[in-house]
Amino acid sequence: MVRFGIGYDVHKFTTRRKLILGNVEIDYPLGLEGHSDADVLIHAIMDAMLGAAALGDIGQHFPDTDTKLKNIDSGQLLEYVKIMLDKQSYRISNIDSVIVAQQPKMAPYITQMRERIAEILGIDFDLVSIKATTEEGLGVTGSEQGIAAYAVVGLER
Repeated sequence: MVRFGIGYDVHKFTTRRKLILGNVEIDYPLGLEGHSDADVLIHAIMDAMLGAAALGDIGQHFPDTDTKLKNIDSGQLLEYVKIMLDKQSYRISNIDSVIVAQQPKMAPYITQMRERIAEILGIDFDLVSIKATTEEGLGVTGSEQGIAAYAVVGLER
């Protein structure tokens, strides 16, 4: 059986923290505001994984009202979602994702993000695709108010 899930996340910029995407620190003067480390890429991937397995969404499993999750590394949350999939006998067949940001430029970091996500999930590097695009100055990301990410995950059982 093959199942697919889609995920989306968006966070606004803040001056109060580092920018973390794909479990990689990005050299940029602004970070993203959120309860955890606000890693929109990992959050989108987690939602896609959960959706493909019909296990709800990250808000159900990791609510922003849980003080134990304040500023948590989203890589740890991704590990937990992988354990949930393992318990259901799912195997990740592929991840395809897109980061939507006017700034900063993502190209210098994409390989490192792919490596980190593959490492966290215990899957091959070539099963993780990360792309980046801008909105040509339009919308929340185009006006540099924040960053968004989309992800599609395929699962096999």
